[in-house]
Amino acid sequence: MNGSIASDRPEITRPRGVPLVVTEDEALLDDLLRLCAAAGAEAEVCSGTPERGGGWELAPLVLVGADAAHRARGAGRRQGVLLVSRGPDDPGVWRAAVSVGADHVVMLPDAEAWLVDRIADAAEGAGRQALTVGVIGGRGGAGASTLACALAVGAARSGTRTMLIDADPLGGGLDVLLGGERTEGLRWPAFARSRGRLAGGALEESLPELRSLRVLSWDRGDSVHIPAEAARAVLSAARRRGGVVVVDLPRRVDETAGEALAQLDLGLLVVPGELRAVAAAHRVVTAVTPLLRDLRAVVRGPCEAGLDEREVSRLLGLPLAGELPPEPGLAPGRAAGAVPGASGRGPLARFSSAFWDAALAHDGGVAA
Repeated sequence: MNGSIASDRPEITRPRGVPLVVTEDEALLDDLLRLCAAAGAEAEVCSGTPERGGGWELAPLVLVGADAAHRARGAGRRQGVLLVSRGPDDPGVWRAAVSVGADHVVMLPDAEAWLVDRIADAAEGAGRQALTVGVIGGRGGAGASTLACALAVGAARSGTRTMLIDADPLGGGLDVLLGGERTEGLRWPAFARSRGRLAGGALEESLPELRSLRVLSWDRGDSVHIPAEAARAVLSAARRRGGVVVVDLPRRVDETAGEALAQLDLGLLVVPGELRAVAAAHRVVTAVTPLLRDLRAVVRGPCEAGLDEREVSRLLGLPLAGELPPEPGLAPGRAAGAVPGASGRGPLARFSSAFWDAALAHDGGVAA
């Protein structure tokens, strides 16, 4: 399983705060302040010799102008120092970078986009990205949305920061499945024009909070199309917040769904234990696997005679993530407003707990 995940050990991140800019070059300073603003970050400016302690040690990122490298040599070595130059690439710049222990040399204007991303990561206190798991049905009505909700609810119940993203515009809305269609917060149409980089914290805070997790779903309007660029921006922001992101995927793979698939660490294909369902799931596997390296089968029981979970897995050519036995009372419970997996009992809750236990053990855990 891919992804950077941790359990109960503390996450090691860069210090929080504002970036420190060290330069007396007014043109360079204007550029760096402009890039900080583009990243949604304020900056502390040091025009003299940086002193030990204070901003030099506490800033999440230090941007040292090439003109100020000689003054920064005595401030002490630390990670997160970038040497920034507006001039031509010459050996003197690289020698200056070595003298201050810089992680990178940044040549403007060519590296502006890269530098904005670094500044934004530092301002957000970015550390490990979220473990991102997608759930997709092998056929219509396979129960993918139900499993996606149960996985998200189970992760949140364990205290992990969790976001559930409804990437299926024709699925009816996961906020409805969670009983929160009236809860205030933004839905997908509000992000349809998003491009470039979104602030992860702002995204999280704008979404409805249901069952101790954040949910990005669809509203009740007619708009069902989100451009691929918007999907990329939203999913990237969600991943930067860390923890767990669960994505409910459509069976039809278009450009937008392809963006979601490309950002997954792991995919779960829900397949009922029926021969026709296996045949339908083959088409989904063919469409998905070129975009997703790690796809696994979840076999939903009961299985037809002659089939079991291992045979379904073999026929699809996928690793088996597990079997999901029938859950008594699931349909009546949903009709009465029960949330899948929320009780902590039953096959859905047990599958969710076992899945996260195995995922976190394999990759070292996720920070809450």
